[in-house]
Amino acid sequence: MQRLLDLFSALADPSRLRIFLLLREIELSMGELAQVLNQSQPRISRHVRILAEAGLLRRQKEGAFAFVRRAESEAARAAAALIERLDGERGPAAVDRARLADVRAQRRALLDRWFADHAEEWDLMRSLEAPDAEVEAAILELATARGIGRLLDIGTGTGRMIELLGPAAKAMAGLDRSPEMLRVARSKLEAAGLGAADLRPGDVHDPPFPHESFETVILHQLLHFLDTPEAAIAEAARLLAPGGQLLLVDYLAHDLEELATRFRHARLGFDPADVEAMLKASGLDLRAFRTIAGPRLVIAIWQGVRA
Repeated sequence: MQRLLDLFSALADPSRLRIFLLLREIELSMGELAQVLNQSQPRISRHVRILAEAGLLRRQKEGAFAFVRRAESEAARAAAALIERLDGERGPAAVDRARLADVRAQRRALLDRWFADHAEEWDLMRSLEAPDAEVEAAILELATARGIGRLLDIGTGTGRMIELLGPAAKAMAGLDRSPEMLRVARSKLEAAGLGAADLRPGDVHDPPFPHESFETVILHQLLHFLDTPEAAIAEAARLLAPGGQLLLVDYLAHDLEELATRFRHARLGFDPADVEAMLKASGLDLRAFRTIAGPRLVIAIWQGVRA
């Protein structure tokens, strides 16, 4: 009885109901919620705390920001279904939708600024690598051949791999240690209609997910930044359900030392035999290996499968 009282009490307040409706398909920061509802952040914090305690919302810190999304709980699903059945409400009211449009515009501006600030780096890497379209086509072909299921992109960066694979996934999650990158990814994915992706802060060596949570895990252009790539592969393998696939996308061994000094690459690519050994040590069988050559760098894709 007390659980029901807490649930209905949490939703009985108009502001809390507005928050719950706003978060149907998009994560919002506390500041963005305050902007849309035109209320102070302390007041928004109180509403969010009550909804979270009722099991309806989940909060997470990302640097100086705190983001809120609907909880993946029976209570949240049941409440959403009940609201839609009784009132036909599928999203926020008109005034909230208008203010939410302003938030989305601000996110797009953030995304544009980020890419403008990093244009020099992107241009250099494009001059060295194979065309993105060719690499991504190979990734998509390998991933979808087995079925993507629940997807996790570790080191998601701007969220490009979720954007590529998410439409064929049952559920989407991304992990990155940089709050700035998560904000960029959130803006990009929301604009692509993939705002339901579960983006979380965290470290590749300690991902905050239970064992066997995903059918597909991808580490795209991440291993060369790591001092211990074998540890990252082992953690990724831990998260795979039986029959799940790990996709590793990175450079073959090269001699471009500028990438280490200028862009902090810890490894100048990888030998295929070394990566296969790391997969085997983590309990994964190598099922596919592909290479796509660019002007100076060769991109390799390894597909490891858990028995």
